[in-house]
Amino acid sequence: MNNSQQRGSDRSAARRAELIAIGRKLFADTSYDALSMDDIARHAGVAKGLIYYYFKSKRGYYLAIIEDSVADLVARAGRHDDLPPVERVRRTVDGYLRYAENHQAAYRTIISGGVGFDAEVHAIRDGVREALIGAIAEGAYGRKDIPQLARTALIGWLCGVEGITLDWIDRPGLARETVGSLLVRTLGDTLRVIEYFEPSYPAPARP
Repeated sequence: MNNSQQRGSDRSAARRAELIAIGRKLFADTSYDALSMDDIARHAGVAKGLIYYYFKSKRGYYLAIIEDSVADLVARAGRHDDLPPVERVRRTVDGYLRYAENHQAAYRTIISGGVGFDAEVHAIRDGVREALIGAIAEGAYGRKDIPQLARTALIGWLCGVEGITLDWIDRPGLARETVGSLLVRTLGDTLRVIEYFEPSYPAPARP
């Protein structure tokens, strides 16, 4: 690739990223069905054809936005490696709740499966779950490869997290810190159950 082609590729990538950033704001609290492509183009200040050029369809655009949002969520979960295990887990949970609070429509889509039964959105959700379980396991045990029983227990906890988070953003009232403390404490209980069945995977000591 010559310099001219590289510059064109960079501009194209930057334009695509700009459209995704605009879409993240538009869909932050607005459902998929509530915005038409005409609405999106008007808010973005671009011709509708430009969005089709980069994303082929409204659904393609929306999936690109969800994937970008998920990448941000997963990146937050993977931070704080230099902190003690309990604090690392607490920061991971807080980052998760902050994401849900600030990107409510996208979060509902990821957890609920999108428009109808959407296999691609379900795959994105499953990827988020695996990343978060890995982050929790890394924080609790210093490793991501854990026994099947431990993984099953953490999946159960995470499904509870999703339900609690959906209820929290639908019925505001509890402070994020309160919800976070609830989730961290129930995670502690889950880790102690894992320790009961898998003694070689002891739960971190309570702070």
